[in-house]
Amino acid sequence: MGDGESAKGVERECKPGQAPRCPSVSPSAQPGTHPGQSQLFADLSREELTAVMSFLTRQLGPGLVDAAQARPSDNCVFSVELHLPPKAAALAHLDRGSPPPAREALAIVFFGGQPQPNVSELVVGPLPRPSYLRDVTVERHGGPLPYHRRPVLRREYLDIDQLIFGRELPQAAGLLHHCCFYKRSGQNLVTVTTAPRGLQSGDRAAWFGLYYNISGAGFFLHPVGLELLVDHKALDPARWAIQKVFFQGRYYESLAQLEDQFEAGLVNVVLIPDNGTGGSWSLKSQGPPGPAPPLQVHPQGPRFSVQGSRVTSSLWTFSFGLGAFSGPRIFDIRFRGERLAYEISLQEALAVYGGNSPAAMLTRYIDGSFGLGKYSTPLTRGVDCPYLATYVDWHFLLESHTPKTTRDAICVFEQNQGLPLRRHHSNFYSHYFGGLAETVLVVRSVSTLLNYDYLWDMVFHSSGAIEVRLHITGYISSAFLFGAARRYGNQVGEQTLGTVHTHSAHFKVDLDVGGLENWVWAEDMTYVPTPVPWSPKHQMQRLQVTRKLLETEEQATFPLGGAPPPLRVPGQQSQQQVGSPAGLPHPAAQLCWGATAAEQLLGESLQLGEVSGGVFSLAN
Repeated sequence: MGDGESAKGVERECKPGQAPRCPSVSPSAQPGTHPGQSQLFADLSREELTAVMSFLTRQLGPGLVDAAQARPSDNCVFSVELHLPPKAAALAHLDRGSPPPAREALAIVFFGGQPQPNVSELVVGPLPRPSYLRDVTVERHGGPLPYHRRPVLRREYLDIDQLIFGRELPQAAGLLHHCCFYKRSGQNLVTVTTAPRGLQSGDRAAWFGLYYNISGAGFFLHPVGLELLVDHKALDPARWAIQKVFFQGRYYESLAQLEDQFEAGLVNVVLIPDNGTGGSWSLKSQGPPGPAPPLQVHPQGPRFSVQGSRVTSSLWTFSFGLGAFSGPRIFDIRFRGERLAYEISLQEALAVYGGNSPAAMLTRYIDGSFGLGKYSTPLTRGVDCPYLATYVDWHFLLESHTPKTTRDAICVFEQNQGLPLRRHHSNFYSHYFGGLAETVLVVRSVSTLLNYDYLWDMVFHSSGAIEVRLHITGYISSAFLFGAARRYGNQVGEQTLGTVHTHSAHFKVDLDVGGLENWVWAEDMTYVPTPVPWSPKHQMQRLQVTRKLLETEEQATFPLGGAPPPLRVPGQQSQQQVGSPAGLPHPAAQLCWGATAAEQLLGESLQLGEVSGGVFSLAN
């Protein structure tokens, strides 16, 4: 059976000697209707992106360069995406029938050609025919954005590779021929970037590790032991330089110095075999295919529908989208017609590494700076999502003058969990069984950031619960194994260390339970020593509920590594006059989350000032 759409689930009487009879209940095949305002939160279409780019080209003048070819000293449009409407205006439209807020785009522009190079954020509207442009940089960030903070363009990465392979590596050709089967053009090697790009504000220098270019089989597992610190802050790539060299456990001032010491016999070189394209690290199956796996089907057709960015079923309605940098997000989430949340969205993902090579020990990836939506990937039917899922394309304008499309970037599907939502079988006093199958509605996207693939799920349960899930797969990151490397991970190859690391994902949850006026109660359990009422000379540990109203944002903020209690968020219609949530009628929301033992360590690392918002399990 299905979910709450099949009103009573399964109930039957059990009589000795008789087979049970199960009534046939037909679930509703009508997924519901879409409201007229369903596209309020829709990502920009190709036509809208094209219109914005044309408008910016006219407004910003002939000096604008296509970001795909732009050098640091050029002006270019880095990205264009939806500028989310103000919440008050959106709710006035959704709930009170006011005119919809103007549809707008947010453009990030690199002004490298100005006397004071900077990064600016510009709002363009109204769409689909823009007529105004508004600079919101100071409004959003409190001041101008320094140019050195800009994300790295693909063109900049190509110029860094040209510096490394064209100008620098030939200076150590003898050593590289000896250790790493070096070819003059470096075609058998690739570089992998790290972050952050420096040790203090104003820096723009990053360590790049070199790996064998194992085609189609995960080069991340094949470091050769060479890492280069590249200073690429100057606007002229000709002024970029290698600041430091690390090779197989030792530091050098330059590749020329490394080559000189190698020729003098002062470098102990570990030969790293180039293993080509085969091996167990390949994702290709090593054996014949087995029997086909099981599939889920829709006996009476799908019980939900997708129209543009709006999903509708008989239980749930919501809008979905992808932020170019922040990733998946959902808006106006309603259960049985009642709004539970205005927004639930991914905001950031972090990965912190450790090691004894410079790249491994320094790396703290802030994945939003690369782009959790930008690096979303096409979803493969039957692997990433069920065959019968609904697949949605995503249009974007990033590092280009023209829009592009990621096919099947988002999938929506309903799934039987293989567990009952509730069930009971009674053999006491009376004999009966009742149960209800648990099905969920899922919105999924996948972001591939370098070696890792992040599977993001927004899960809508038939009980009214909303769950966010992250599943991480792909390849591990690795470094050259030397010295005390095993303190920082596990040996995964003859000279390869799988580096220790931890991940953290940060979500925004804007609950509107029964209205906009919500508050938070912390609910927990504790044991209280209590005399036994009928035998006072004995004591017992009695379990009871503790409740505390969290009156300030500081009280409702919990550092990483702690154990935040479950939080209850009553709606404004459910508060009792005595100020206690006990016995509250719905609507109310319960917040629960999973945690890892690495959270406290992550918090300690991030407290160094790299990501101030990353040190809390929950912040308001």
